[in-house]
Amino acid sequence: MDLSTELIRSLLPVYMVTVLGASLTYVGLVEGISESTAQITKIFSGTLSDFLQKRKFLVGLGYGMSAFTKPLYPLANSIGVILAARFLDRIGKGIRDAPRDALISDIVPIEGRGASFGLRQTLDTIGAIIGPVLAIVLLYLFSGNIRQVFWLAVIPAMIAVLVVIFAVKEPLQEKKKNYPKMQWSQFFLKVRHLKASFWHLLLIGGLLALARFSEAFLILKGQAVGLPLTWLPTIIIVMNIAYALSAFPAGALSDVVGRKIIILISMGLLIVASLLLGLSENIIVTMIGVIFWGLHMGLSQGLLAAFVADTAPSHLHGFAYGIFYFVCGVNTLTGSILAGFIGDYFGLDYLFYSSTIISLIALMSFVVLFYIQKTE
Repeated sequence: MDLSTELIRSLLPVYMVTVLGASLTYVGLVEGISESTAQITKIFSGTLSDFLQKRKFLVGLGYGMSAFTKPLYPLANSIGVILAARFLDRIGKGIRDAPRDALISDIVPIEGRGASFGLRQTLDTIGAIIGPVLAIVLLYLFSGNIRQVFWLAVIPAMIAVLVVIFAVKEPLQEKKKNYPKMQWSQFFLKVRHLKASFWHLLLIGGLLALARFSEAFLILKGQAVGLPLTWLPTIIIVMNIAYALSAFPAGALSDVVGRKIIILISMGLLIVASLLLGLSENIIVTMIGVIFWGLHMGLSQGLLAAFVADTAPSHLHGFAYGIFYFVCGVNTLTGSILAGFIGDYFGLDYLFYSSTIISLIALMSFVVLFYIQKTE
């Protein structure tokens, strides 16, 4: 599914701006609404998976919805259709992701949780590398016809749905018997069982989501410094290679040295990445900034997911992931719209400077909450 999605996403910002005539603000709006929709939906799907104790159905439903929106992209003749396609696609992602992460938490032992989420992130990112590589090859073969490239993205999405239906299994029922039964009237009363460390993590995740707006702006930065259309997908390829190579080692290392130090390093990487991208005036510096951005993703995304599981009781994992992604989703929407506005009125450089400032605030907040206050 990532192969399919990233094949489309690596070309979509340029398609919206150059073919459909969208402004940077509108690109930010489309990306912000679509990504935040995915995150906001997770609070409901995660909570429902806790109540039903049946994760696979929701996972399959989400992957299926995303797959069946893929043909809308090559059929689109207006920005509104693109927005609708991204919106429905991301609802599918929102339905599946929290139950999927809760499913991983159900199955794997605690001592291997960091490595498991790191592996999941690496495998996700491998698909996100192959997608843009295919975009470059197919653009060449189809003489720059983006619509034809979009049609071929439908195939891997459909394959992903078949894999979910026939290969994914629910965890052992014996393990689920230890989960307390919940009634809807009692469920939200149990939220008080979430530790202070979870709420502190929620704040940090929200700040990072605000600072780390849509990767669409990385692609537009590449275009601004002179990268040709055919090679623009290399921005996503380079970022995802750094992401994939770092995610599993970071997750495995966090099982040994702890999550906090790795997440702290990841924030430093985001600060460096944002500064480089803001200051860059050539392709080489831009690519270095993109590499640091990818390393930040590799050192943060899987570990934040594992950290959520560490700070929430097992029977509330779905809800914990849901509310975490909800907050991140709202901030992704805000950050992407703000980035588009800044890009339109002040220039692309300044939206990366704003990311630097917010990332510094996130880093300082993390130090205060998890080191100075000694969160449990």
